[in-house]
Amino acid sequence: MLKIKVKQYLAIVLGTAIVLAIVFIVRAFFLSADIPLSVQSKSCIQCHEKEGIHQVQIVEWQRSDHARKGVGCFECHQAKADDRDAYDHEGFLISTIVSPFDCSRCHNKEFQEFDRSHHARAGEILGSADNFLGEAVEGAGASVQGCQYCHGSVVKVGQRGKFDPATWPNLGIGRLNPDGSKGTCSACHAKHAFSLRVARSPGSCGKCHMGPDHPQKEIYDESKHGIIYYAYMDQMNLDQKPWVLGEQYTQAPNCVTCHMGSNKNSFSTHDLGERISFNIRGIVSKLKENSQLKKTEMQKVCMNCHGPEWYNNFYTQYYNTLDVYDHNFGKPASEIMTRLRQAGKITSDAFDEDIEWIFFELWHHEGRRLRHGAAMMGPDYVQWHGFYEVAKHFYMKFLPEARAYGEDAYIDSLLSQPEHIWIQGVKPEGMALQEAAFQEWARLREEVMSTRK
Repeated sequence: MLKIKVKQYLAIVLGTAIVLAIVFIVRAFFLSADIPLSVQSKSCIQCHEKEGIHQVQIVEWQRSDHARKGVGCFECHQAKADDRDAYDHEGFLISTIVSPFDCSRCHNKEFQEFDRSHHARAGEILGSADNFLGEAVEGAGASVQGCQYCHGSVVKVGQRGKFDPATWPNLGIGRLNPDGSKGTCSACHAKHAFSLRVARSPGSCGKCHMGPDHPQKEIYDESKHGIIYYAYMDQMNLDQKPWVLGEQYTQAPNCVTCHMGSNKNSFSTHDLGERISFNIRGIVSKLKENSQLKKTEMQKVCMNCHGPEWYNNFYTQYYNTLDVYDHNFGKPASEIMTRLRQAGKITSDAFDEDIEWIFFELWHHEGRRLRHGAAMMGPDYVQWHGFYEVAKHFYMKFLPEARAYGEDAYIDSLLSQPEHIWIQGVKPEGMALQEAAFQEWARLREEVMSTRK
């Protein structure tokens, strides 16, 4: 019993020491540094310090550029009387949420770029198959802490600016805020330090861009880009501003480098779609509007490290891979599902038949994986996590299931096409050409090696 009391006493002493240390650090910071902090923000800090509330957040904020420039609590959290989430707090009118509209007072360029991006629209998923799974099939809890934690919630406000717990806390990048803005800067720029190092880390993107349906983080990790990045991560100067490829760092690209970073040919952007030429999220791949311009913008990044033959040939390989998936699997599977619905052989309701689950995973999981693998040079995701899974489930699950609905004639015609004729025991022409190429290489190697003896 005595030992327990001693431990409790030590815990209290240690906890008090930590709190006092934090208070000392904060006080020393404000006493020693010439920071043009507003009266309102000083009042916030003094009160929170006295009451022992959010002291860690204060220390994190102290480390930020905001603190060094005198941007404090009130500058970000101040509200207007007509704001839906405004409430009086110790004589100040504030809101808990700092929205992109609030950030735009100082960061308007970044706000405008983000607001037109696909990230900002991530919360607009109502009516999608993903949302139906989360809300209806799995249950609202799956949606609240699953889908919406990445896509964003519609934040609902109650009395005195308090939020409905079914909608907040939420840091989804497409969050629909009470002031009408979309998104949250904190999805990438973790508060209250708002560290550039954190925002530029692949781990920040991996919070959402990972898993069976869009494993970009895992693909990056296995790619040559990722391997080099992690080997030299401590030399990447992730905290520096500006952060320009070829100037502040040369070791390797990460997510920010390719999709939004500065280089000698391009300015930085918060619209991550400006360099993406193909939409590879759907059942089949589609060129995006102004696709050639967007491809050129991405190649401006590539050319910092690669020659034109490299990146032009890579794009040829990438587009060919998309075409193989679309032509061989995506389009015929989609056509079969359309035929079944039009004939009334399956219902219009989602996920109430086995074939709908098979089809969904075929394109939404496996088909996406192989296409993302192709885009980011992740060979294992193109092959074993991608084409292998697609082919196995297309030929051995999806088509047999479709035959059960009477689609034999369509399927027989489909399987007579050159790209599917292997299933009849006929070797595809491309495979024969590949074997011939290998034999020619073997002959040349023998010839060369004989001269080296």
